Amino acid sequence: MTTLQDAVSMNTSSLAGVWWAVALRGLLALLFGIATLFIPGLALTTLALLFGAYALLDGVAAIASGLREHRGRWPLLLLGLLGVGAGIMTFLNPAITALALLALIAWWAVLTGILEIVAAIRFRRTIPGAWEWLIALSGLLSVALGVLMLLSPTAGVLTVETWIAAYALIAGVTLLVLGFQLRGQASRRM
Repeated sequence: MTTLQDAVSMNTSSLAGVWWAVALRGLLALLFGIATLFIPGLALTTLALLFGAYALLDGVAAIASGLREHRGRWPLLLLGLLGVGAGIMTFLNPAITALALLALIAWWAVLTGILEIVAAIRFRRTIPGAWEWLIALSGLLSVALGVLMLLSPTAGVLTVETWIAAYALIAGVTLLVLGFQLRGQASRRM
């Protein structure tokens, strides 16, 4: 018979086993943020393609995490499907208008943030530890970015690019820290 401690240990091990996917999401977010920040005035099509690539790869990484996780996998799988869907939609129509792209990114950010908050809550219940707040923080930042973009859709593209870059940099650092904390857990278990 499996004890609660055994179940928590197995969950932590499976999540720690995908530390690389979490860290990859962080690295992708950092690269996206740096590109957006240091190349101001990116053409809208380029921004759309960068966002599409980021959302697609982030979605694939989230799906990989969800497939490895045994409990609470549905938020990660939905997060991944949302990212893959947003990425594919962007690639199918890179000439999307500025407001449509901003709305797509805003809704993606809100939904992604909500799913990350749900995942953090579920992890808090099943895997008590000091790191789930990082997932919740990333989710809150994502929701805040989406709401700001929805409230001010006519803001200049450069302003929105700065918001997106700031979000991506903070989320990237957050996810990298989480990924390496999970890696530390995985190496301690070996």
